[in-house]
Amino acid sequence: MAPASTLGVFATLRRAAQVSPELLDGLTVTLALALVAATARVLVPITVQQTVDTAILAPGGVDVSRAAALVGVAALGLAVGAACSAVVNVRLFRSSEAGLLTLRTRAFRHVHDLSVLTQNSERRGSLVSRVTSDVDTISMFVQWGGIMLLVSVLQIFVATTLMAVYSWQLTLLVWACFLPLMVVLPRMQKGVNRRYAAVRERYGAMLGAVSEAVVGAETIRAYGVSARTQRRIDAAVTATRRAMVRAQTLVAVVFSSGVLVANLVLAVVVVAGTWLGVAGDLTVGRVLAFLFLVQLFTGPVQMATEILNELQNAISGWRRVLGVLETPVDVAEPGDDAVASPRGPASLTFADVGYAYPDGPPVLRDVDLHVAAGTSVAVVGATGSGKTTMAKLVARFMDPTTGAVLLDGVDLRRIASADLRRRVVLVPQEGFLFDGTLTENVAYGLRDEAPTGGLTPDAVARVERVVAELGLDTWVAELPAGMATPVGQRGELLSAGERQLIALARARLADGDLLLLDEATSAVDPVAEVRIARALRELARGRTTLTIAHRLSTAEAADLVVVVHAGRVVEVGTHADLVARGDHYAAMHAAWVSQTR
Repeated sequence: MAPASTLGVFATLRRAAQVSPELLDGLTVTLALALVAATARVLVPITVQQTVDTAILAPGGVDVSRAAALVGVAALGLAVGAACSAVVNVRLFRSSEAGLLTLRTRAFRHVHDLSVLTQNSERRGSLVSRVTSDVDTISMFVQWGGIMLLVSVLQIFVATTLMAVYSWQLTLLVWACFLPLMVVLPRMQKGVNRRYAAVRERYGAMLGAVSEAVVGAETIRAYGVSARTQRRIDAAVTATRRAMVRAQTLVAVVFSSGVLVANLVLAVVVVAGTWLGVAGDLTVGRVLAFLFLVQLFTGPVQMATEILNELQNAISGWRRVLGVLETPVDVAEPGDDAVASPRGPASLTFADVGYAYPDGPPVLRDVDLHVAAGTSVAVVGATGSGKTTMAKLVARFMDPTTGAVLLDGVDLRRIASADLRRRVVLVPQEGFLFDGTLTENVAYGLRDEAPTGGLTPDAVARVERVVAELGLDTWVAELPAGMATPVGQRGELLSAGERQLIALARARLADGDLLLLDEATSAVDPVAEVRIARALRELARGRTTLTIAHRLSTAEAADLVVVVHAGRVVEVGTHADLVARGDHYAAMHAAWVSQTR
């Protein structure tokens, strides 16, 4: 399958219909109703022709009753057409909303299915733009442009057919005037397509720059770089404006061309129709009716430029959304060959594991390690040695380049993600908190309850019980509203230590068999450190734990110490054994002791 960015217009629309099949629901009935609505619009020219030729210019004089009857029939037909048009609008709106719901849901779900590494390779603002504003652009076309395009095409077809009935000579003349525009228009639309693709890219970059500035507002103020940040945002906004102006300029040229040709056609038809009428080939009524039909023909043609403008904008949005959906999931579900991973004491094995980030050098090489169930392991090493990468592999945020990571002897790639998340729980160094209360944030550790809005009394009781088990009830009692205390966006109303306490309570509630802990006591006050240490001891009891240790006091208390250096496991043993060995760990420990004690 070709990448979404290289698909043509019709290929993109076909692919979009495959992704959101609801867009085509009931399309046959909708087309039939649209044809009735378009046909009803030609009743006015037909009525004008019949009224003039058979009622006003009747051989015996004006026939008022016939004129009234013709007008009455036309009014009834127009009412039926208006009703059909309203039904068409409702049907297209419902099907488009259903299709866009599927598109939004699939795009959002796919973004979450992508690995952390893939997400980090894209600017978050760009991903948000694809799921929100790009889909909104599609929505504008489907709900307005799609309806107008459908009705306009049918109207042109019906008007052309009736024009040919009245005068094939004038019909050929009309099409001869519009053919040059129809030849040039596709080429101009390709230019519009390219320019609107640039608009979507610039818009995504602008959202990324703005979102980074909002999230990083504290750092921007702390370092006094507001002016520099403002210049960066101004540049992104200016680039978006320039791209939009360039696109709209070309659209204005296309639209003006359509208006010019439409007026030219009308003038030519008046002259040619008068000449044919004088020659006796056309009646007065037919000439007047043909002028009305030309208006019905040129109206959609003029509007087509605006519709095609919206279409090209929507196509650009569709391609970007399809680009997200077609991004391969590099951490895929195992499928039918999945192996059940029952709850219980967890053992962990690294079997000849190697890992290299895309386009980067290897960060892990030939890692062989076995951790028995119930063992407390501290992984130590210099910054950049590969400690965090090991934890990410165990959490299966990414898969090893070579070798395998095994849980109870089973390759993680063969374990369904639902089973893996039940058994392996990660506590990051900086726990992410959602805007809500303490209770709602801790409740994210629940696997069978909605974390916000609708927590059952049993779920709330479980949250409170876990907080008490970790010895955090005294801390909660000090808060102004207890467990109902709001944490703010990203937990900004709490300190770093308090955010970590909530993350630990969340992990306890998740009740995993294997804990991955990125130690977070290096940036907290002594009181918070004591609380975190006590909660960690309770959390780790009876479980296998793998801790990325930033302080060697953690290594001193661990059952097993793993020393990582330059991507390799160079030492494994107890704290006492490694100190006595006098190698890498002994040197690290001696340096740490000299600085802290």
